Amino acid sequence: MSPAVRLGLGCAQLGNLYHEIDDERAHATVDAAWDAGVRVFDTAPHYGLGLSERRLGEALRGRPRDQYTVSTKVGRLLVGDPAWSGGQDTEGFAVPATHRRVWDFSRDGIRRCLEASLARLGLDRVDVALLHDPEEHQEVALRAGFPALARLREEGLVGAIGAGSKDAAVLTRLVEECAPDVVLVAGRFTLLEQPARETLLPACAAAGVEVFNAGVFNSGLLAVDEPSADLPYEYGPAPAAVVARARAIAAVCARHGTTLPAAALAFAADDPAVTAVVVGADSPEQVRRNAALAAAPPPAALWPALREAGLL
Repeated sequence: MSPAVRLGLGCAQLGNLYHEIDDERAHATVDAAWDAGVRVFDTAPHYGLGLSERRLGEALRGRPRDQYTVSTKVGRLLVGDPAWSGGQDTEGFAVPATHRRVWDFSRDGIRRCLEASLARLGLDRVDVALLHDPEEHQEVALRAGFPALARLREEGLVGAIGAGSKDAAVLTRLVEECAPDVVLVAGRFTLLEQPARETLLPACAAAGVEVFNAGVFNSGLLAVDEPSADLPYEYGPAPAAVVARARAIAAVCARHGTTLPAAALAFAADDPAVTAVVVGADSPEQVRRNAALAAAPPPAALWPALREAGLL
């Protein structure tokens, strides 16, 4: 990984993504990231119905405020569910479904969403605010949501503004039409797929827009030395052909004295527009492992070997 690229902590796991972790483990995960030099923390109301934001805010409390960057997202309002009868969330997080997520990219919705995030985080401002997954709501998000973020930036409640999405085309449109400060692209510039390289990354480089590259393990398949079919890909089951390709890449990595996750991290940083590689973790051990891998990039010979094998 280039020394100029920051390693960020993706905080979906702090919201009990896939399985429950306790407060102590969540706090220890953030502590481990801090000790490893991580200063970028990306969260969202969506992650555990606000649990991720609350835990992140608690773990950062007492840290020097000018030494870290908190990124959160807007567009999904959390609304209390008076009909809740003890059920669990159905969107991948092991939390009680006490609230509903309501899409709202209106001016008022954006403000309400950010104000609620600030309360959960215990902050008076956030460094980055991103329109969250606006692909199905592009017109209102770009025409109302983004100007609302710009207004919040003028008021000092937000530093940089932009959007986070798995859709590289939507983010490219934002860059071309709205002049954001930063975009977060998830799972679209990885060892397995690189559609962001075609238009988004060049557009960001030309416009001076920072890129946070997230989902670089494609939600799990690239996170281990020997990928298997039981690992998630794109937050669901991995197709057999994708698993086979990941295994083939892992085999080339092994022949070059490195590992699949080390290569995934290094590749994710390999574009001048990328200023942070955001990686999730649900334990201090995972944080320390990822930081160690990021600090020891693969040999240069790996990349031509992957290209010659038709794997990159």
